[in-house]
Amino acid sequence: MDRTPKPGELYRHFKNKLYQIVTVATHSETGEKLVIYQALYDDFGVYARPLDMFVSEVDHEKYPDVKQKYRFERITPQTKQTDTQVKSEAIGQSAAKLPEAGSVQAQACHEPVPEEEGQAPNPRLMEFLDADTFEEKYNILVSMRDTITDRLIDDIAVVMDVVVPEGPLQKRYDDLKNTIKTRQYYEFSNRLR
Repeated sequence: MDRTPKPGELYRHFKNKLYQIVTVATHSETGEKLVIYQALYDDFGVYARPLDMFVSEVDHEKYPDVKQKYRFERITPQTKQTDTQVKSEAIGQSAAKLPEAGSVQAQACHEPVPEEEGQAPNPRLMEFLDADTFEEKYNILVSMRDTITDRLIDDIAVVMDVVVPEGPLQKRYDDLKNTIKTRQYYEFSNRLR
């Protein structure tokens, strides 16, 4: 089975951090295939890892408590529910004990930092990332109107690959809404073709 990641796919690292694939590149000197991927937390850093290492299995001798088979496992619509449970377990809380939407910021640690120092990902951001259409994303953003923060706007903007200029929170929120509304329009127009 070919486990080569494709651009745009979401993957969960065995330490419960989420990443999105940018591309698979070829090293110019060695010809080695490298996976280029972006963190979906903190500063959204971009990383490169050899393809063989990316698709490898977890070293269960070194990490005996890890249940995940592969170092990175793809997140699909079928794993959304499981992923939510894993994220909750990763922070030592059940989903029922998660704070209200908007009150938790995106994770604040990089992969090398021990897990217990991180925070839970914002559940509303995760819901936004999991949305399949721009209509769903727009509705989620509208429902966040009263709990939106500059950090959440920045996180969503990075995921959508747009720039929302600094300024008053309400203006930034409106700019982001208009961007998603525009993409929603073009998404709908493409379905009619």
